[in-house]
Amino acid sequence: MDETLSTLARADGARLKAFAETLIPALGDVEVVQSRSGLVMLPMRDTAQGVAFHLGEVLMSEAHIRRSDSQGYGMRRGHDLEASMAMALVDLAMAEGVEQAACEAFCAQEAQALADADTDVLRRVEATRVNMETF
Repeated sequence: MDETLSTLARADGARLKAFAETLIPALGDVEVVQSRSGLVMLPMRDTAQGVAFHLGEVLMSEAHIRRSDSQGYGMRRGHDLEASMAMALVDLAMAEGVEQAACEAFCAQEAQALADADTDVLRRVEATRVNMETF
């Protein structure tokens, strides 16, 4: 499974916007199909009961763009339409093969940064673990 969109959805917003700016001259004119924000239901699964439930609503921003027959899509948490549009630009550039090497390098760099951040969080959580015995 391609993790590119997952990586871009969690990538640092400022770095993503700065990188997407560099793609605009190479992409040329694009059609904005949709750019909006709204609430979406967050589905979760109760692991004890094995049933699905809705945890609540999450504010999301979404961008959908098109150039010729290719499309780019971006969806990120929060009300940052610029970051969603930046994500869609990177997705479109990769679909069209525009600045492919630069896009792949950016995604790899962001994936590594996210993995490092996740590892740091897990280490901090592990430090608070309490082993308890039940009788």
